[in-house]
Amino acid sequence: MGGKSEKRKGQVEEVAGIITGNKNLESKGKADRRAGEAKEKVGHVKDKVEKTAKKAESKAGKIIDKAKDASRRK
Repeated sequence: MGGKSEKRKGQVEEVAGIITGNKNLESKGKADRRAGEAKEKVGHVKDKVEKTAKKAESKAGKIIDKAKDASRRK
């Protein structure tokens, strides 16, 4: 289950637990909600790391190409 859906499921369970007075359901909902929030944050960090890695790879490729061009001119 994805982070957003787990977060929403947890919110629903938490509210249902509060409304019904079921502490176990409320606790399970809180845990699911927090797990979903954590998965979302991990996903955002993963996306940023992948984006940064792609930029670094692109820049490294350009530097290598410039070095090859410079060495050919000599």
